[in-house]
Amino acid sequence: MTTALITHDSSLSHVTPDGHPERVARLEHLLPAMEAKDVLRVDAPEAADEDLRLCHPQDYIDRIKSAGPAQGFNQLDADTWMSPGSVSAALHAAGGAVRAVDMVLSGDATNAFVAMRPPGHHAETETPMGFCFFGNVAIAAKHALERHGLSRVSVVDFDVHHGNGTQDLLRSEARTLFVSSHQMPLWPGSGAASETGDHNNILNIPLAPGTGGSGFRQAYEGAVFPALNDFKPELLIISAGFDAHADDPLANLNFLEEDFAWVTRRLCQIANTHAESRVVSCLEGGYDLRALSASAAVHVDELIAAGA
Repeated sequence: MTTALITHDSSLSHVTPDGHPERVARLEHLLPAMEAKDVLRVDAPEAADEDLRLCHPQDYIDRIKSAGPAQGFNQLDADTWMSPGSVSAALHAAGGAVRAVDMVLSGDATNAFVAMRPPGHHAETETPMGFCFFGNVAIAAKHALERHGLSRVSVVDFDVHHGNGTQDLLRSEARTLFVSSHQMPLWPGSGAASETGDHNNILNIPLAPGTGGSGFRQAYEGAVFPALNDFKPELLIISAGFDAHADDPLANLNFLEEDFAWVTRRLCQIANTHAESRVVSCLEGGYDLRALSASAAVHVDELIAAGA
C-alpha cells in the first residue's frame, strides 16, 4: 500500500515578518527531506466553505478571508500575521487534511502526511491564534464522521503546545477522542489534566519543562495508548508538531528524532489493530529548521513502513 504526501506551493506564499518562527523556511527545509521517499505526491486542494463549516461558522470564515491584505501584513494578534498569500495557504492546508481523509478512507493510500502551513491546532471556533486560522485536524475528523459515516475518530497531538483549538472544536463531539501531550506551563496556558471534554472525550497529558524522551514514552505507554485501545478508533489523525525537540527555540522539552519515530510507529500499530491501518498526519509546529526536517523525515519513514 501507499503513503500519500500532500502539499501545495501556496504554503510558500504565506509570508510572515522577519524573525517570526512560523516562516516559509520551515517548508523550504522540510520538503527537500521528502524528495527521495517512496510516497504518492498529491496537491492539496482548497477547502470549500462547506468543509470549513464543519467546525467554524460562516461569519468567521468570511472574516478570515477578508483579513488577508492586498499587500504588506495584517496582524490578527500578537503572534498571528497574514500576508497576501495567507488565505490561499490556509485554505489549501485545511483542504489537504480533508483530501488526506478521503484518500485513506477510500483505500487510495494507507496513510498520509499533510505537509502544509499555516498550522491549525490553535484555531478555535471563532478565534485565530498561535499562527493558526482554521482547525485543520478537527475539520478532517468531522469530515470523516459526517461524510464518511465513521463512528469513532481519534486525534493525537504531540506538539509541544496544547492543541487548544482542536480541543475547543471537538470538546462536545462524543464520537472523537482528542489526546494532547504538551509542555506545561507554556503558552497558551490550557491543557490541564482536569480538562476532559463534555463526554470525557479529551485526554490532556501535561509534561514538565525538561521532560525528555523517557518521560514522554512513559506517559504514552501509561495513559495514551490504553485510552486509544479502549476507544478503538476507526481512523487515527495525528497533529504532528515537532517543537518538543530538544533543539527547538520555543519550548523546553527534550525529545529527539528517535522519540518521534517511536511514537509514530506505536500509533501506527494501534491504527493497524483498530482502524485498518488508517492514519492521517498533519504538520503543526517545529521551528528549529534542522530538527524539523529530520524529525518529519523519520515520521514519514515510519508511515511508509506501516503502509508497506
